[in-house]
Amino acid sequence: MRRDRAEAEQDGTPGGVGGTLSIAVELVTGRGQDWWPRPGRVFAASSAHTFADLAEAIDVAFGRRDLDHLRMFVLPVGIEVSWSAWRDGPAFPGTLDGRSRRLDLLHPGASFAYLFDLGEDWTHLCTARRAEDRWAEPPSRKPYPLHGWGAVPDQYGRTLPDDHALIRPARRTTAIRADLPPILPSWGTRR
Repeated sequence: MRRDRAEAEQDGTPGGVGGTLSIAVELVTGRGQDWWPRPGRVFAASSAHTFADLAEAIDVAFGRRDLDHLRMFVLPVGIEVSWSAWRDGPAFPGTLDGRSRRLDLLHPGASFAYLFDLGEDWTHLCTARRAEDRWAEPPSRKPYPLHGWGAVPDQYGRTLPDDHALIRPARRTTAIRADLPPILPSWGTRR
């Protein structure tokens, strides 16, 4: 479902946080595993940055090297933002283009999801907040991590430098995801 900011504002979805944002990002799933406790990072970003800028910062902070994968943000009320780093062209049908869509769609307290590599299903819970006063100056170039916690898993499951991608059996533990907002089908409780 394609929606723009004007439509979101008309139906009561606030947008338009000006200035500096603090965006907490927690890794929920990836490579068939639920990550608990969830590793996370907090980013400083400007409402003028694009969703692609934020995705790049997340991917670097979570140690991803192979970035030629599909990405998507799923925002409240069904707004989807996507693009592909490996092709020039429009966003995926029915989505907003993350290379031009700015973070001003977000509002304080908004929870949204970031999906990286739709085949390996790296999902992240993101929460936008107004930045603390000590970070009142918006980052000018790109979003960047302020701090983080937890061990970040390797993108392909490698534990040693000469490891090849390890295939592990999928573990699905829905109890671990019960506290998540129902943004994605496998998250939280559906009403």
